[in-house]
Amino acid sequence: MTADSGEQPIRFEPEESCPPAIALLVGFQGAALVVAPTVLNVAIAIRSSGLDDSYLTWSVFSAMVICGGITALQASRFQRFGAGHVVLAWPAAMFIAIMVATVTAAGLATFASLMIVCSLMQVALAWWLPALRRIVTPTVSGTVTMLIAVSVLPIAFDTVEDLPADAPTSAGPVIAGATLLVSVIVALKTSGRWRLVAPFSSILAGCAVAAAFGVLDGDRITSAGWFGIPDVPSLSVDLTPSKEFWVLLPSFAILTLVLGLKTISDGVVIQQGSRRQPRAIEFRQIQGMVSVNGVGMLLSGLTGTLPTMANSSYSLSLINLTGVAARRVGIGVATATVFLALFSKFTAVLLTIPGPVLGAYLMLAMGMLFVSGCQTVLRDGLDSRRMLVVALASALGLGLHGHPITRDIFGDDYGELLGSGVTIGAIAAIAMTLLLEAMSTRRSRLEVTLDSASIPVIDEFLIRLASRLGWNEASTLRLRSAGEETLASLLAQEDGAEDTEQPRLNITARPQGTTVELEFVATTRQENIEDQLAFLTDEVAVPSADDLSLRLLRFHASAVRHQKYHGVDIVTVQVEGSG
Repeated sequence: MTADSGEQPIRFEPEESCPPAIALLVGFQGAALVVAPTVLNVAIAIRSSGLDDSYLTWSVFSAMVICGGITALQASRFQRFGAGHVVLAWPAAMFIAIMVATVTAAGLATFASLMIVCSLMQVALAWWLPALRRIVTPTVSGTVTMLIAVSVLPIAFDTVEDLPADAPTSAGPVIAGATLLVSVIVALKTSGRWRLVAPFSSILAGCAVAAAFGVLDGDRITSAGWFGIPDVPSLSVDLTPSKEFWVLLPSFAILTLVLGLKTISDGVVIQQGSRRQPRAIEFRQIQGMVSVNGVGMLLSGLTGTLPTMANSSYSLSLINLTGVAARRVGIGVATATVFLALFSKFTAVLLTIPGPVLGAYLMLAMGMLFVSGCQTVLRDGLDSRRMLVVALASALGLGLHGHPITRDIFGDDYGELLGSGVTIGAIAAIAMTLLLEAMSTRRSRLEVTLDSASIPVIDEFLIRLASRLGWNEASTLRLRSAGEETLASLLAQEDGAEDTEQPRLNITARPQGTTVELEFVATTRQENIEDQLAFLTDEVAVPSADDLSLRLLRFHASAVRHQKYHGVDIVTVQVEGSG
């Protein structure tokens, strides 16, 4: 890794020890990055839920302590828990809407019991992921992410109106507009470490405009003590699940799944950005990272605050700006975050931020989340089948969100809870994916060694496939040629490899109408190949056809895509045929 655009070369890799003073100094920089978003996300959720200031102060304090503890656990690695890297954690904004709905309809006790169940789901997710790979596709997770962003936006706009009763009617929109304007200008005009101050600059600008309108209340700051632990409000767990629990559980499960998938993607990015030289991804560490997420969800539920999530962009920003990726930094971040949590006066300053500023911050965050969902949907291309999934799920999710028809179908009580656009859209996307998978002709699989001796076996496999599909001689020849040329290109990639392990080739054929999709997965690593595929994200190098000597293959295939990912080569080939 080289320094570029203000980035520092890696001075300390995760396993290397850095001086405690450096770890603590970098730790305070990391805490400074995450404390403000932590307070803002929790404040929005608690205020929108209608809870009083005692819950707000406690929830912010507990969220900061939990985020610090989770960051330390991620760095430390305890048995199967932890990533062994610097992983900054903060409360997940995607859970704001569902927390507000749950607390409003059923109370904090039901929210706590749901979070406990979701924590178990999060721990188990990494081990189930290979089985879910064909169901929870990028199309499904991306669509759900977009619906999450849309569902939270109404809360952001409601927060803009959160002002004293005697405030001018124009105050909210003007304060929010000024906050957004400064945020955009700073983001466009700065780069490197200065880009990280964009949120702080916009918050200060928004507070200045609020002060001009006379709606900036400093009483909380003057009345707050300097250090201490806030009073613990009445907290409980519903041990006898109510009907609201069972109705809301699918929504929580879906969000937990999406959060887990995002954590896996973030874990891959953080591992890649923490090394001087690229190396194979350690899947067990990513599983440990997801498991720690489950611990964070458990603690968040018990303390009545938003669940935690990893943030790869801030984690990498800290590593790039300091050049320090040592695990010891995670302990430094935890120490600094807990110190700031105990610094009551500092927390009071952040809690004084007016509602319109919080609303503007949330608007921008949800806009970025929506774009992230779009990118995920487009990651594998958008053919007619995937387009149908996105179109139907989005139409139902957006159209039925809070619509009276859900109450007509399920009754007033259940209809209000089941009327979540995220739940409806996610169920529709998963159901459509299962339907399309079931309607596809039965897929075939073959596993062989990656060498020229496997050519006859692969050829026979493709001949049987073409015969089963009723293809004519010309189409069969085209399919066989595509298979032989793909194998030749993969063998060419292995010629210069130094790995002495026996390479393997896993071929999956998925007929789709008049087209067959052939997926060639070559690996020289000995982990379970399904585990490796389960963790495959969009963070891959995609060489051109010239680099892969696949130009000849394009004469026989209608589409060719290659992914190379630290010991795993995946070539996806589509071949059209006829009877």
